[in-house]
Amino acid sequence: MYYVYMLRCQDNSIYTGIAKNLQKRMNDHFTRNKNCAKYTLNHKAQKLECAWETLNKSLASKLEYNIKQLPKNKKEDLIKNNNTTSLNLKINWKMYNKIDISSIITD
Repeated sequence: MYYVYMLRCQDNSIYTGIAKNLQKRMNDHFTRNKNCAKYTLNHKAQKLECAWETLNKSLASKLEYNIKQLPKNKKEDLIKNNNTTSLNLKINWKMYNKIDISSIITD
């Protein structure tokens, strides 16, 4: 499995990334260790907003790319409402499963 996730940073920006091990990747971002993204090193991660799982890296990369192309208001809509219909993303949403992030430790 691969995961696509969206993080809220302290400056209210949104970081989107992919991971094979979501828990480990969250640890990287929130502890700001040597494996964290350059972006979250400079924009402190505050909260995991949402995540989707998919079967392989190729599908995860497609979703990540498409989300990163969205304006911030569309990213916010995706986070709050999981509104995929108005996004005009060129992906098949049936290939992605939004997951319950409540069990992911982020601190």
